[in-house]
Amino acid sequence: MNPILANTAAFTAIATGLVAIVGLMLADYWQSRPARYLFKPIAALAFVSLALCLGATSSVYGTWLLAGLVACLVGDLCLMPDRQDTFLAGLAAFLCGHLLYVVAFMHLGINAVALLIGAVPALLLLFFSTRWLRPHLPPGMKLPVYVYMLVITAMLLAACLTTSNPSGIFIVCGAWGFAMSDLAVARQQFVQPTRRNGLWGTPLYFGSQLLLATTPALT
Repeated sequence: MNPILANTAAFTAIATGLVAIVGLMLADYWQSRPARYLFKPIAALAFVSLALCLGATSSVYGTWLLAGLVACLVGDLCLMPDRQDTFLAGLAAFLCGHLLYVVAFMHLGINAVALLIGAVPALLLLFFSTRWLRPHLPPGMKLPVYVYMLVITAMLLAACLTTSNPSGIFIVCGAWGFAMSDLAVARQQFVQPTRRNGLWGTPLYFGSQLLLATTPALT
């Protein structure tokens, strides 16, 4: 049996997270704020709990990753009210989360060839997402969003460094899933608010965080 699924506490965290993700998707689609305030913290706590269950505090990599997961949990809480001031606070929390992930990934070794290969799609994502968002950003949001996008790109590049590690494929998939889910948040916040954004952005984001949270057990 998979060692992660054999860990009862980890299995419980994963199952709880999946249930909360579905609940949050339905809450956002039906625009139920009470349900959103219930399921979003549970979904975020699930990925932090999963990392703890899988020994995140027993390694330098795991400790930095756990710090990033906690920062993302804070970001999730900040985004719940749907206000610009809390959105900026959430943006700052997620920016810290990305930077902490960068530090974590760099503790797993360096694969220069994979970095060169991974740089191409990462820089293409940066270019096209910037071009897509630029006309929709309010003047006061341009600098914070551009800085955030640069940090996301740094996280994707750092994830490429880990491909020689046994957990590398999970890290790369988790990092890219996280980055792509941010497009749903940007579309909702700046481009075209619609209930459909959460139908793909929510499972992609929380699924990616759960995937990253498993990696301390795989390194």
